[in-house]
Amino acid sequence: MLSPSRTVEIFQLEPGPQLFSEGETIFAEGEKGEVMYGILEGEVNLIVNHHVVETILTGDVFGEGALVDLEHLRASTAIAKTDCKLVVLNQERFLFVIEQTPEFAVNVMRSMSNRLRHFKHLSD
Repeated sequence: MLSPSRTVEIFQLEPGPQLFSEGETIFAEGEKGEVMYGILEGEVNLIVNHHVVETILTGDVFGEGALVDLEHLRASTAIAKTDCKLVVLNQERFLFVIEQTPEFAVNVMRSMSNRLRHFKHLSD
C-alpha cells in the first residue's frame, strides 16, 4: 500500500501547486468538480450544511468524489482551515494514475470509505 505522503507524491507530476489562504473556499457543495486535491501543506475543513464534518490533513486527498460521480457534483464545501499548498489531478490524469498505479486507486477508495464511515457516525 502507498503511504499518504506517497499518494500525494503522485500529484507532483501535475503543474505547480495551488495556494489557498486560511478561510478561502476551495470548492462549494453542489458545484461541478473537475479536479481532486492532495494536501502538500496545511489543513482543509469539509463542510456539509454549515457544519464541519471532517478536517483533511497534510498527505491526504479530497474532492475525488466529484470525479467518480456521474454528474461530477461536489458533496461538500472545502475551506482552507490553514494556509494550504494543494496539488490537483484532473479527470484524465486521475484515470491514468489509477490505471498505472493500482495502489493509488486503493488509497483513494480507502479515503472515501473512511470519510463515509465518519459521516455515518456523525448521523448516529
